Amino acid sequence: MIKPLSLAALLVAAAACAPRMEPVRPIYRNGQVVPRTSDATVDDARLDGEARRRDARVQADASAEAALAQCTAATCDALTRGELAVGMTRDQVFAATGTTPAAWEERAGGRMTTLSALDGVRVGDAVAPVAMVTLEDGRVRSYAYREPQGLRLVASPADAGARGTARARAAALLRDGDELALAGRFTAALDRYDRADVVDIDNPETTIRIARALDKLLRPREAEIRYQLFLHQMNLETIRAQGEAYAHLGAAIVEARERLIVLERGR
Repeated sequence: MIKPLSLAALLVAAAACAPRMEPVRPIYRNGQVVPRTSDATVDDARLDGEARRRDARVQADASAEAALAQCTAATCDALTRGELAVGMTRDQVFAATGTTPAAWEERAGGRMTTLSALDGVRVGDAVAPVAMVTLEDGRVRSYAYREPQGLRLVASPADAGARGTARARAAALLRDGDELALAGRFTAALDRYDRADVVDIDNPETTIRIARALDKLLRPREAEIRYQLFLHQMNLETIRAQGEAYAHLGAAIVEARERLIVLERGR
């Protein structure tokens, strides 16, 4: 049994070995106001951001004013729609895309200037996101859109707008279909051709491909109708109206006529 005196001595010794706690000292005095450093930083950032946006708007307005002052009938129409167009000036490019030079990486050499959209910056017009614009002697020579099937180059008025977009998408589907047909996968190829026919209607290049695929799939009645439609699309009046646009399909006309004779005899 531990004597009371010995227990008291042990407690005193243990207290002596314990770490000593420093008294808590107040960081601020009672009633003192804590500086609002974080709020001040946020306010400064907000004001800086507003100033930058204000400067960007002023620059954009100046570009738009210069763009409208220099536009022709075609470029004025494109600006009204918010679209790029071949022949635009540098300021008109900024106006059509609603951007400033800060959104582009500019590279100039001789008569050519290339504007490339900066990474992480959303640059586009009313049609699609824009990857780059090439100017020659200060006027747009071509531009490229970013689309699901890849980059689409616009180098003439015929390539622009909704019609140009439809033709480009149909062409991509036709290429896919041609690769499938070469591999003997005519059902899959026909699917691509049918989709191209929906995107770009009344295109004889699509019609002849559909006819060939149906012919290979032993669907003679449908193939016959498509061959007849192709010949109707390629009649002499159409060829004269289109000029040389479909001159390369001359062999396909002969092919369609021959296949129609064979299919009609097989009925």
